[in-house]
Amino acid sequence: MASEKSRVLVLGGTGYLGKRLVKASLREGHPTYVLQRPENCMDINKIQLLLRLKKHGAKFIEGSLSDHESLVRAVKQVDVVISALSSSDISTTATQLQLKIAAAIKEAGNVKRFIPAEFCIDPARHVHDLEPAKTLNVRMMDVRQAIVEANIPYTSIAANCFAGYFVPNLCQLGSLLPPKDNKVSIFGDGNAKAIYVDENDIATYTIKTIDDPRTINKTLHLMPPKNIRSQNELISIWEKLTGKKYERSTISGEDYLAIMNGADAIIQFGITHNYPIFYEGGYLKSFELKEGDEEATKLYPDVKYTTVEEYLKRYA
Repeated sequence: MASEKSRVLVLGGTGYLGKRLVKASLREGHPTYVLQRPENCMDINKIQLLLRLKKHGAKFIEGSLSDHESLVRAVKQVDVVISALSSSDISTTATQLQLKIAAAIKEAGNVKRFIPAEFCIDPARHVHDLEPAKTLNVRMMDVRQAIVEANIPYTSIAANCFAGYFVPNLCQLGSLLPPKDNKVSIFGDGNAKAIYVDENDIATYTIKTIDDPRTINKTLHLMPPKNIRSQNELISIWEKLTGKKYERSTISGEDYLAIMNGADAIIQFGITHNYPIFYEGGYLKSFELKEGDEEATKLYPDVKYTTVEEYLKRYA
């Protein structure tokens, strides 16, 4: 007799990644719940999205992130909790919310897996980045440590680079769409490798982990081999798809960091988050999986991930 599928609660289920996690969970046959928060009851876009998720089979659990008791009641109804709340909040709010969720899970005592809101380059490897990215990475590690100390079974997802933010725009600043003219900026020499992952694939791999004992208390790195590309390679793929030829101009690391001068905090975070991706050989220069790490495409070879070529074809 097949075992019952874990019941999954997605926090932030109407967000950019959250809605994808809900749909992926439903596709895998999990009873899937979205936290219906009272603070969103006047947001028509979120209400409409909740109704669309309901059509797919999602159910709602009422609760508030600012009401501990309601959060505990919500958590007690499921087996797995996934936080898809934004982890890039430059204030302490994101950290505080993650700690509140962890506290509710600890008190409930029934959750067999918690996936905290990381979904980025592994923060454990980037606690020495430039500020303000460094502070955010340190805070995420503080949350991870609190989860460990509370003896909560967890899986961290190192999703690397969301394709939607890097691939269509060829890593250009200021737009998420392909460049309109035939000029592109190259960061450094443009040869540093990065990992670009389709957001739907991030959700698929995440859901694969929740009943997998191989990923418990570990970090799952999403490293699709065909998507480990340099900026120059992305541009060349786009040129081949469109028949265009782009004039490439180089931006030095010094000039790249100078963009932060006078910029708001979000821009500063983006620049310092992206700096180790493009400069000093890139963050993959000496990357090796360590004890406590697993790699998604090796664990789940049945998943047909979207390649960067396929992603770019949507925009051609």
